[in-house]
Amino acid sequence: MPFDKLRANGLLSEAGSQSIEIAPLSRYSFTCLLSVLNNSETSIERAQRIAAVLVYFTPALWAVNYLVARWAPEVLAPHALAFGRWWLAACVLACFCWPEILAKRAAIRAEALHFLLLGALGMWVCGAWLYHGARSTTAINIGLIYSASPVLIVLLSWVWLKERFAWLQAAGVAIALLGLLHIVLKGQWGSLASVTVNPGDFWVALCALAWAAYALLMKRWPSAFSPLARLALTALGGCMVMLIPLGMESLHGPGNVWGFKALGLIVASALIPGAGAYFAYSYAQKHLGAARVATALYLGPLYAALLGVVVLGERLHAFHVIGAALILPGIYLASRAPK
Repeated sequence: MPFDKLRANGLLSEAGSQSIEIAPLSRYSFTCLLSVLNNSETSIERAQRIAAVLVYFTPALWAVNYLVARWAPEVLAPHALAFGRWWLAACVLACFCWPEILAKRAAIRAEALHFLLLGALGMWVCGAWLYHGARSTTAINIGLIYSASPVLIVLLSWVWLKERFAWLQAAGVAIALLGLLHIVLKGQWGSLASVTVNPGDFWVALCALAWAAYALLMKRWPSAFSPLARLALTALGGCMVMLIPLGMESLHGPGNVWGFKALGLIVASALIPGAGAYFAYSYAQKHLGAARVATALYLGPLYAALLGVVVLGERLHAFHVIGAALILPGIYLASRAPK
């Protein structure tokens, strides 16, 4: 019976022996309701299918941040760019989930510390600190350092969140990491020994650690809000955390050159690697788990290379093709559910 399927998917609850009470439905839940009534895939199956697609799509959105970071130093200071990016992203996201935020405003106080801490990790550290580090380090160093982030997420997910981690997933992580290293080293494995540590590398390493903590805490802390509303509130929390550093930067840091280019960088970073990428990542992590989605970060350098060819006019080399041939199967293996 359709009612039995609705109960199984958590869309109906018994209100007595003769009556049935319909649980509150979000826009997404209503779509799942229609799917169940039509005897199609269940809401869980549909959500996992969408999440599996987003695993491959999210790094393409994040890769736009490579272009923003490359163009920003001559225009915007790190905290000015990060604050503008996430303030605009929070406003845009709130336009789509404002009714939910108002309806659940009592839950905001209960999760306020979560929003502040997640915002500090995901928006402040992984935003302003990354932009600051990019001023004094190279792309190859950033790629190598950030490659440790998904590995850390996978391992901590196994230890802390008790998520299952099969040998097939481990093989996928290793294969994807091999492809990533092949790209960032441009196929020249002998240059690995020549990588040196500088202040920018230190800032990027902190960002990698912060991102691992952000991903795990998103899974560790259940929220009363939908992924969209939660992201909007987290972005607002990150902006609140950045207020004091932003003021200090305005007084003592590098200046900003306000104009159409500065505005374009803020808008692009807010909508593409900001609101779009973080929402897609949060959705995929909720339905696939932190460890399986963490491997999506391996695709970042691949998409960044493609953007370099299309936007910056860089040449596509053989090491890009070889790296892609390793990364894509690695992502597939690592994203498979453990049995």
